[in-house]
Amino acid sequence: MISILARVFLKPEGKPEAQLRRGYGVLCGGVGIFLNFLLFLGKLLAGLASGSIAVVADAVNNLSDAGSSLVTLLGFQLAEQKPDHDHPFGHGRAEYLSGLVVAMLILLMGVELAKSSVTKIIHPAPVASSGQMTVLLCVAILVKLYMAFYNGRLGKRLHSTAMQAAAIDSLSDCAATGVALLASLAERFTSLALDGWGGLLVALFILWSGFQAAKTTMDPLLGTPPSAEFVEEIRALVLSHPPILGVHDIIVHDYGPGRRMISLHAEVPAKRDLLELHSQIDHVERELREKLGCEAVIHMDPMATDDQATQEARRKVVELVRCIDSDITIHDFRLVPKQGCTELIFDAAVPFDFRLNDQEVEKKIASAVRILDSGYRAMVRVERSYT
Repeated sequence: MISILARVFLKPEGKPEAQLRRGYGVLCGGVGIFLNFLLFLGKLLAGLASGSIAVVADAVNNLSDAGSSLVTLLGFQLAEQKPDHDHPFGHGRAEYLSGLVVAMLILLMGVELAKSSVTKIIHPAPVASSGQMTVLLCVAILVKLYMAFYNGRLGKRLHSTAMQAAAIDSLSDCAATGVALLASLAERFTSLALDGWGGLLVALFILWSGFQAAKTTMDPLLGTPPSAEFVEEIRALVLSHPPILGVHDIIVHDYGPGRRMISLHAEVPAKRDLLELHSQIDHVERELREKLGCEAVIHMDPMATDDQATQEARRKVVELVRCIDSDITIHDFRLVPKQGCTELIFDAAVPFDFRLNDQEVEKKIASAVRILDSGYRAMVRVERSYT
């Protein structure tokens, strides 16, 4: 159905990704509101008629899903607003915020339904189950499976955390409706009063899906590292230009889908013409924008490629650092002669989960360098990688 509606209303062929994101977000949000509201009405009527708290809880869950779809739709609309004076990086993170609001609504609904279910467990009442209700719940499961399928597929294709959160929620709804179905069947064919327990399990499913949705949307808001594949794309593109010898200190800022900014340090030969190098760096920045869709700022680090003493000292220090730990890398290496010694100035990049703190790493490297040559004095700046 989504594919047919997309062909009719979106005509996706040849459209830019940003426009497709907004179009699919609005389309899926509208379909989600419609389907969830229909499920809510059907389950609510069936639950009230039968007196089943589990089915009523599942109905209210679908109503919250309709509200969540509305919030997601509004999030896509806000995210596509153009940058302005107050928000120069655009409004892309509004999509993440909409996903977070969805998660909070799910958690709130789960708590309320858990309270109602506990009350039903303490004060059980008979449930008048019927064949029509059984058919309705089976149809609801199929509808939710379909919603999970199209939200998950499009969420991955468009890199949308809000749509992926909706897919997770739809899957948990399948399990929740399945519990309500089993509870109604148990009360219909046995004397067991399981409706309250079924409602409680539905509430727990809702709480779990809310927690998962919150984690999915909180991570990009707090700031997560870029994928290893994206970092490798950046590195390969930059190093494909011959004047650039190495890349480090890559930082990716995410201001929402399609709104990323990159800063990095590019090592270049110190004795090359400055204007020529600047022109090459401009070309790399433009290529990053055109091919990877992100703004880039590149800092040039000059390297003394023809200084044998510097190259030899750097090679030895690299070997020393690898002996301490293979995960530590160094960059911005230079020799500075001082009275009575030679300073080796460089940065050491250390993983976040490294067993030693920054001071211990600095002390260990400095001691190793002094053992290597008593005339050397290491000036180390320890940093953590952003990728």
